[in-house]
Amino acid sequence: MNFSGYFFEEISDKEVFQAITDELHRQQNQIELIASENFVSKEVLSALGCVMTNKYAEGYSGRRYYGGCKYVDVAENIAIERLCKLFNCKFANVQPHSGAQANLSAFYALAKPGDRVLGMELAMGGHLTHGASPTISGKWFESIGYGVDKNGFIDYDQVKSLALKFGPKIIVAGASSYSRRIDFQKFRKIADLVGAYLVADIAHYAGLIVTGLYPSPMDCAHIVTSTTHKTLRGPRGGVIMTNDESIAKKVNSAVFPGVQGGPQMHSIAAKAVAFGEALRPDFKMYAQHVLNNSIAMSNHLKKLGLNIVSGGTDSHLFVVDLTPLSITGKIAETELEEAGITCNKNAIPFDTLPPSKTSGIRIGSAAMTTRGLKEKEFLRIADLIFKVLSNYAKSGYDAIKAEVREESLNLCKKFPIYG
Repeated sequence: MNFSGYFFEEISDKEVFQAITDELHRQQNQIELIASENFVSKEVLSALGCVMTNKYAEGYSGRRYYGGCKYVDVAENIAIERLCKLFNCKFANVQPHSGAQANLSAFYALAKPGDRVLGMELAMGGHLTHGASPTISGKWFESIGYGVDKNGFIDYDQVKSLALKFGPKIIVAGASSYSRRIDFQKFRKIADLVGAYLVADIAHYAGLIVTGLYPSPMDCAHIVTSTTHKTLRGPRGGVIMTNDESIAKKVNSAVFPGVQGGPQMHSIAAKAVAFGEALRPDFKMYAQHVLNNSIAMSNHLKKLGLNIVSGGTDSHLFVVDLTPLSITGKIAETELEEAGITCNKNAIPFDTLPPSKTSGIRIGSAAMTTRGLKEKEFLRIADLIFKVLSNYAKSGYDAIKAEVREESLNLCKKFPIYG
């Protein structure tokens, strides 16, 4: 992906423009390891800022509640066609504003308030929208959570036991910080056993799935939801897919008018561009590098003496258990950012610390792989991470952190982004 020669147009609002400029410089000059983030192409950025932001288009192509939708219909149809081709599915809705909206719409389509939903516990690696108590999904539905075994792998026996005991209406297969392959077929067998719908949330793994590097749930899940950023490398947004026509109709009604009003047509146009990029041969090469870099970095940190949840990774992300270092995830996140490396604090399975502190950090390879880094550079980043964390609060630590910050900056300069 070539970002050279791309310029941001200055706006007259100096305060806002300064914030945008500062954020650009932050992205250019920090090593980005947040697993949920990526860098979109200049074509996606251009589409995201296009004149379609001016257009209201409630409803769907050919069935809008506003006039003047001829050309936004074209953009939405292109996005749907490309998404269906990417995932080999029959029906898709590209209007959800986010992955959270996509998940809520899936629940709205398949269940009623008070129904039971079985999803991965947030503390075990699940996502807020899979039934966590602070969210709508946790308040509207009776939420039951499954987890992982002592080795950090999904406990499918527990999933089956909970399903048989509680008889959920929906079972959610998906995660926010689970690094291993998910056996979607096994989830479907459990769902069929209790007459439940299977919803697969592939937000994190989508880019690996479309390139055959991670299992696809399209042939077994009733509904598949995803974000369009992360490993798919598109704009911030959500999508919903299914191969069941009757469910597709329920999904469309759930998204609009059930959960959302007017779709963001500029975002849909940007999604269409990103889906087109993901259909190109070079995207598969990119995804392979994402996986290779994640595995290499995870293994190297393990060799250096850090604990990796589940012992490794089969995807773009992994979680580091910081317990042996007697340092919290919050401290690690702060110290690494000051050293020019951005990641996020993250709970480990059976964590004894609160979410505001955590015992781990989550690391992802997608963003820096977009910048062109390969295994050699990711191994060096692992060394820098270990250098910061293993020397925290020791004599000479400030000087060590400053050295890492300088090396992080130099590495970013070797792989520039956005001109």
